Amino acid sequence: MIIRRVRFDHPDAVKLNDEVQAEYHLRYGDGGDATALEPTDFDSPRGVYLIAYDEHDRPVATGGWRSQDRNDEGNLDGDAELKRMFVVEAMRGRGLARRILTALEEDARSAGRLRMVLETGTKQPEAIALYTSSGYAPCVKFGYYRHYEDSRCFAKQL
Repeated sequence: MIIRRVRFDHPDAVKLNDEVQAEYHLRYGDGGDATALEPTDFDSPRGVYLIAYDEHDRPVATGGWRSQDRNDEGNLDGDAELKRMFVVEAMRGRGLARRILTALEEDARSAGRLRMVLETGTKQPEAIALYTSSGYAPCVKFGYYRHYEDSRCFAKQL
């Protein structure tokens, strides 16, 4: 597996984003994640977007972080927000999400971010298991879905 930095508007990123949105729709029954994201959100040094490619150069996993500073949605100065963590179904259970997560944490730390934060939902128990087993703990809810009962937010000091 090779992990590459790409822009959020790269064709492979768009393809995987469409897949993750379809999965959100299946799990939650709505139109997907409505959080506003711009390609520039993930531009260095205030973020990064990664895609893992298999041995046939197919995109199989993705994730990114974007800078978050103190705002009215519960973020603190120095936060890095994890976004669009996803592994295609055929490649799950091989540790790809953990590798992407580790690379994102290292990149955010190198960029001077102090804490990684994320929002997920109760209908993604495998995501919650990944994050808690990686040292993330529940935190004050933030972001677009902070008022939703199914929303769960986690944080980890970098």
